[in-house]
Amino acid sequence: MIDHERDLASVHEATDRLLAAASSWDNAATAEPSRLPGWTRGHVLAHVARNADALVNVLQGRPMYADAATRDADIARDAGRPLDVHLADLRDSGDRFQAAGAEPADWSRTVELRNGVTDSASRIPFRRWVEVALHHVDLGVGYELEDLPEEFVLREIDFLAERFAGHKDVPSTAVRADDGHIWTTGGGAEGGPVAVSGPAPELLGWLAGRRDGSALKTEGGPLPELPPL
Repeated sequence: MIDHERDLASVHEATDRLLAAASSWDNAATAEPSRLPGWTRGHVLAHVARNADALVNVLQGRPMYADAATRDADIARDAGRPLDVHLADLRDSGDRFQAAGAEPADWSRTVELRNGVTDSASRIPFRRWVEVALHHVDLGVGYELEDLPEEFVLREIDFLAERFAGHKDVPSTAVRADDGHIWTTGGGAEGGPVAVSGPAPELLGWLAGRRDGSALKTEGGPLPELPPL
């Protein structure tokens, strides 16, 4: 069962962890490449901050972003700021998200995100946790998928397996973690069933487009090529 209050606390902890890591940098470090193609670390930090405000919009019944072009322009605009400005923005936008999450609300209601995607309001705190935690990894500063909380890893695999379920480009796939957890996904493409197994962080990395899956084992066919998120 989703516990949005517990997830809000996890978002707060993840944000503090990201802020503590970034506080040790200098301005030059923000201009260094991140692990995301074409993005510096400054782009990642700007995106994390603007995502907080976008999810406040979602919780308060407004469009998540004015449009895709505005979203991209805001990230490009903010990417090159000095480190202290990035840190203040991350902290302030995180506080705004926490304040919105503390407002009395019907957490069972359906809310709209980008591109017509809908979800339960109760899952928005977890979506924010995903943004903060995975983008911390994307910064390439020593925080890895293996450092993420086990609960987070398993829940995000749940989410991504659900996202790719029935996808027209993904064959029927069984995803098996070494600790015994099993998921099914895909099923819309010819071929399969394929079994993919390995450590849970490696599975998450493959599903989330952060790793190439070369550390995983496959049976019944090659490793499925997943569409971009």
